Amino acid sequence: MWIDSHCHLDAAEFVGEPVALAEQAHAAGVSWIVIPAVERANFLVVAELAANLPGCVYALGIHPLYVPQANEDDLLVLRELVAASLADSRLVAIGEIGLDFFVPALCEPALREKQEFFYAEQLKIARDFNLPVILHVRRSQDMLLKYLRRIHVSGGIAHAFNGSEQQAEAFINLGFALGFGGAMTFTRALQIRRLATHLPHQAIVLETDAPDISPAWLHPACNSPMQLPQIAAVLAQLRGQPVATIARQTSDNVARVLPRLGSLMMH
Repeated sequence: MWIDSHCHLDAAEFVGEPVALAEQAHAAGVSWIVIPAVERANFLVVAELAANLPGCVYALGIHPLYVPQANEDDLLVLRELVAASLADSRLVAIGEIGLDFFVPALCEPALREKQEFFYAEQLKIARDFNLPVILHVRRSQDMLLKYLRRIHVSGGIAHAFNGSEQQAEAFINLGFALGFGGAMTFTRALQIRRLATHLPHQAIVLETDAPDISPAWLHPACNSPMQLPQIAAVLAQLRGQPVATIARQTSDNVARVLPRLGSLMMH
């Protein structure tokens, strides 16, 4: 069994395709797909997809790339919707949230401050409802950690992780697993491959981030959740472990850091 811990099935690139994509992924052995929201406009979209597609669950949050056009009302809507959706077992996390200090425009002081405000407020929502978080981490590891030490949440996933071993350890110590996907399949991605090879097995989860971060054999075409088993085969090769072991370990890790999904998996 495979779990795609991060897949934007509602993305514009996939219009009209989510059902077929979920079915193809399922046929390839991907039993569960986590669909994170990115802005207020798609909160209900991801919830609806998860309700209608077998093996799909969702997270609610405002992505840092969508913070520039977001307003504080969106945070109120998020809090109210999370409160109203707690009875829905398919809601598994707050996400995708975080900080992006890679895009130059987002690094301007006013937007950087706004990003940090939205990140902190969404951590508080996660804390208040005891939900894990799915983090967007781009050149922002230390600042993300700074807030996590101040606002205590029940762990989660640092998605598309590409930091140092020391930073990885800090996230792991705070109850996080680290997401690995298509970037790991490029031989030039030395740091990511090093982490994927040497991190403790309980620290790793798999993801596609489809339609983004296509693996080497697909790039630059759109990624899809059915690529996960082939991405996993690269991880197995790097770690010198059987594919079946990687499947079991990474699935167990998702169940641990996203306990609401873990409960669904047991039923």
